[in-house]
Amino acid sequence: MNFEFSDELIQLRDQARRFLTDRCPPAVPRRILDTNEPYAADLWRAIAEMGWTGAAIPEEYGGVGLGRLAVCVLAEEIGRAVAPVPFSSSVYLATEAIMLFGSEQQKQTWLPKLASGELIGTFAFAERPGPFDATKLNAAVSGGRLTGTKLAVPDGDIADIAVVATRGGAGACLHLVDLKAAGVTRETVVTFDPTRSHANVEFSAAQAEPLPGSIGAGTVRTLLDYAAVPMAFEQVGGAQAALDMANAYAKERFAFGRPIGSFQGIKHKLAEMYIQVELARSNAYYGAWAVHSNAAELPIAASVARIAACEAGWFVTKENIQTHGGMGFTWQMDCHLYYRRAKLLGLNLGGAREWKHRLVTELRARNTTDLEAA
Repeated sequence: MNFEFSDELIQLRDQARRFLTDRCPPAVPRRILDTNEPYAADLWRAIAEMGWTGAAIPEEYGGVGLGRLAVCVLAEEIGRAVAPVPFSSSVYLATEAIMLFGSEQQKQTWLPKLASGELIGTFAFAERPGPFDATKLNAAVSGGRLTGTKLAVPDGDIADIAVVATRGGAGACLHLVDLKAAGVTRETVVTFDPTRSHANVEFSAAQAEPLPGSIGAGTVRTLLDYAAVPMAFEQVGGAQAALDMANAYAKERFAFGRPIGSFQGIKHKLAEMYIQVELARSNAYYGAWAVHSNAAELPIAASVARIAACEAGWFVTKENIQTHGGMGFTWQMDCHLYYRRAKLLGLNLGGAREWKHRLVTELRARNTTDLEAA
């Protein structure tokens, strides 16, 4: 059985890697760290012009129509380059929410603008620290007006529209809000990785448009499952880049007259990093299959992809710093760019602990169903 992407997607991956190598060297995320720019607007425009923001959007809605697998391929390269752009917020979350739950009119209105990069979208769901609980949401809509506060919304300071999780009858439901309209207040918050900005967003009777397909239990979980897979690919891309960096340094850094990579301690470290990356990649591929085929196993596949990617991202970027020794902790080295991003992405959709609980719950429910059927 062939688990590799198609030749078309491999070509897209290679093209994306060449493009980002040229247009997004480490100097680009460093520029964001050293200035007040919230993101690399020039890079974002170039990405939109290449059609990446519309990769999964069908052609009838202004997209390229390559499907969700193309987003996974692009996400890995975005992660490899630690690109400071709102790709995950706009593509994995806002675009996906409208494709999954939006009406035909909403798709016709919003998807072409998201595909072209004219608009940046995001998803606002967290209201308090800890695991997401749809039954404890305070944000609510009355008479088409949304009131509530969302915390640490990714790219919330630069996004044009937001899909907002609100209190519903059987669970959370989703509403679309223009973040530049009246009744919306945004406050930028400082995070561990300033190359991906976040903001607290307060809604005070802001005009809200419901996504009709989102009414019912499990809506937010479904969206997070779909988003977790490309996010896992982005995390794998960053982990692979950190592994490559550590491997290259271990070959060129000499101690006691020999490369440090020849010492057993470094060999073991690099081998464990490689194992973590490959485990995460395998689980990400499983998730990609589930997303592409809309398989019933998606909740499980998304969970294992998310867990493996979070653990690999943290471990490999940390060990990359350790491999570089004292130099690895300094601002001059690029190690911290990957460590920052890995820590941030490890929390964006809920931490690994939350996804482990989700996985256990899903497996328990399926095993119970199988036993009852038997």
